Amino acid sequence: MDSRQLGRTGRQVSVVGLGTWQLGGDWGDVDESRSLDILAAAVESGVTLFDTADVYGDGRSEQTIGAFLRSHPDVDVTVATKMGRRAEQLRANYTLENFRSWNDRSRRNLGVDTLDLVQLHCPPTDVFTDDEVFDALDTLVDEERIAAYGVSVETVEQALIAIARPHVATVQIILNAFRQKPLDEVLPAAVAAGVGVLARVPLASGLLSGRFTHDTQFAADDHRAFNRHGEAFDVGETFAGIDYDTGVDAAREFAALSDHPAQLALRWVIDQPGVTTVIPGASRVDQARSNAAAAERAPLEPTMIDAIGRIYDDSIRPLVQDRW
Repeated sequence: MDSRQLGRTGRQVSVVGLGTWQLGGDWGDVDESRSLDILAAAVESGVTLFDTADVYGDGRSEQTIGAFLRSHPDVDVTVATKMGRRAEQLRANYTLENFRSWNDRSRRNLGVDTLDLVQLHCPPTDVFTDDEVFDALDTLVDEERIAAYGVSVETVEQALIAIARPHVATVQIILNAFRQKPLDEVLPAAVAAGVGVLARVPLASGLLSGRFTHDTQFAADDHRAFNRHGEAFDVGETFAGIDYDTGVDAAREFAALSDHPAQLALRWVIDQPGVTTVIPGASRVDQARSNAAAAERAPLEPTMIDAIGRIYDDSIRPLVQDRW
């Protein structure tokens, strides 16, 4: 699989990574055995970046990755984790003391001395503007608790603030064929600054696979059931913030463009200048392999790009372009 430099980390990572929220929870039940099989399938398919967080399953996702790495000591994978969501979302909780505590927990979960990449996990905007927060992150690098740090953001505004900071290595942001706002400013700014971009929610929580209907039911413990209106966290994380029924109709048009709409959706993200890696999740082995195979597809033709743009402009842009 092709690789690209992960921003200011200097590391090379595969253009398709693996998001591991599913291995922690909020997507229905994925047991440990299947989780380990998913990680193995991803690596066998060329994936060299896992994205996780300390709150995915209260550490379960990190622990599963740690177990996998211990049983595969020769595997060279960059693990990007996140911190900040273990406390109330107030600027006052983003302190060096808390960072050290959260880092210690993640290092234990993953079984490493130094974390490859730690991302602030979608904190409030006033965290991004506070110099003391980033001084604390620099201290963690100096203490060799972390090799590099980045941010995960909800909004374009937050991404642009972070990119302007000199030691931010990466920005993670929602980017998909139904969430195109980052194309205008975030990706060009990241390229200019040498900051890596991790594109999350690339399939709009599965909408872009074209498999869902208006009658599709999701398990009670799946965020696609319990967070459709932002009841638990930012609604933009679920179906990219699109009304479900509207999304199903638009996804049907998108699916008609390809015999494999999920791979089309991932290839669209890979092709965007400035994207380092796209991080789809997987709850099955075949999904992990199929997602990785999107890297083998040829870059999209201009006619396909235009067709995707028309679906966005006609059905989606009015719903999301002025948000986030």
